[in-house]
Amino acid sequence: MSGLSWFILISLIAGWLVGLLVKGGWFGVIGDITLSAVVGGFLFDSAGISTVGLPGSLLVATIGATIMIFLLRVIRSV
Repeated sequence: MSGLSWFILISLIAGWLVGLLVKGGWFGVIGDITLSAVVGGFLFDSAGISTVGLPGSLLVATIGATIMIFLLRVIRSV
């Protein structure tokens, strides 16, 4: 499987996991890919934290999406 395919698959799984953890966390396919992988990758890279393999990538994507959903909820409530 190519790198882009893994990226999309991990992002979708992370979006699904966040949807289970945080009610109303689903932002659609494109939203979940963007929120999970991009935000998670940016946050972990900025903090100097690196992960390896599928479990690490899934963890990064899930944490990134969770943080972004909480931030969006705070912004919407203001």
